[in-house]
Amino acid sequence: MSTTNPDIAVIETSSLGDRSYLISHDGIAVVIDPQRDIDRVLALAADKNAAITHVLETHIHNDYVTGGLELARTTGAEYVVPEGDPVEYERRSVGDGDVVAAGSAQFQVMHTPGHTHHHVSYVLRLGDKPVAIFTGGSMLYGSTGRTDLLGSEHTDELTHAQFHSVRRIAAELPADVEVYPTHGFGSFCSATPTSGDSSTIGEQQQSNPALTQDEQTYVDELIAGLSAYPAYYAHMGVINTEGPAPIDLSTPEPADPDELRRRIDDGQWVVDLRARTAFAAGHLDGSLGFELSTTFVTYLGWLYQWGAPLTLIGDTSDQIEDATRELARIGIDRPSGSAVGEIHSLAGDGHVRSYEVSDFAGLAATDSDITVLDTRQQSEYADGHIPGAVNIPLHELPHRLAEVPDGDVWVHCASGYRASIAASLLDREHRTVTLIDDDYDHATNLGLDTSKT
Repeated sequence: MSTTNPDIAVIETSSLGDRSYLISHDGIAVVIDPQRDIDRVLALAADKNAAITHVLETHIHNDYVTGGLELARTTGAEYVVPEGDPVEYERRSVGDGDVVAAGSAQFQVMHTPGHTHHHVSYVLRLGDKPVAIFTGGSMLYGSTGRTDLLGSEHTDELTHAQFHSVRRIAAELPADVEVYPTHGFGSFCSATPTSGDSSTIGEQQQSNPALTQDEQTYVDELIAGLSAYPAYYAHMGVINTEGPAPIDLSTPEPADPDELRRRIDDGQWVVDLRARTAFAAGHLDGSLGFELSTTFVTYLGWLYQWGAPLTLIGDTSDQIEDATRELARIGIDRPSGSAVGEIHSLAGDGHVRSYEVSDFAGLAATDSDITVLDTRQQSEYADGHIPGAVNIPLHELPHRLAEVPDGDVWVHCASGYRASIAASLLDREHRTVTLIDDDYDHATNLGLDTSKT
């Protein structure tokens, strides 16, 4: 038997706040919770000179479309899914205490309900020695997975279950065992923000609320702290249960200026991926600005009308390709078109609109009669806000545009990103808007936020 520890490689998907893992040992590789774009996994396995023999899922995911099924089919690996999940494809069902053997490494199944009913974690063992645990949406770094994604009627039960699952992990494993969660790096699947980039059982004993609080305090605080999560989550479990189709990353068909205009006039989604300041400086009348950044896919997926035709505009073909990949990760397949180039050339005879960009210093200096629109979530607004500001969280704005008072609107969030999307929504209605592209800390420093004093 090999005495060397397995190599654990992290496959980061920062745009969704998730991690997948490839564990290689003696030429054999096991993959845990892979994203849909499996080309990254296959390239990594080739780099490690390892053959993928097993693909393991900790749970039916709610925040992305899994690549597990396709990866298993492509490589001939065994596909392992928690028992009880009513999936519609062939797989190996595993329950508490089962062992998945991959060469000299073994993955022991631990039932850790909470994030979902059938959620499992996998304890990596070499011989009798536990080396690491892959916790999915159970024990996260300084937090736990959220417990409300299956419906409010299950939240209390699952939150209590989550507490006991994390306690079990900590009780049954030594302090030096490394912890590898899937969620918790910005994912809305985390109940509260996480901290750190790596951890062990011993470190979690000191920082994880499920291990430092009593059960009822943990339950009460977790449930009270749950905030809104992206609307597209409603589709992920369905897709993952049915079995996702193979990913298609082909470039969307080009759309000329006349076709772009027709699609906008038909009420279709025409999304501009350029930097938010570039969009503000000039964009097609009726298009929406979703800057291609780490949070692009979360917020587009949140606001998107599921199944609607979607056309992408970018500075370069690379932007189109990157956006197509990001969208496919949440099941928005094959955008119906794309256009690349300078915005005036894409407008043809159509109108190019623009609006002002400022910062909180500019807001402090204005003496005009304006409305301040705060697009942060209600919990952020409650922690501190500009008095008189109208709070409409971004994900609610498309259905509440009529509530934004007439006249000039200055729109902000915590960093400028959500505000830029909101500004494009208002501009599409031909409202007079100014984007505050600034960190909210500057509003506090300037004395604009007097809600706490």
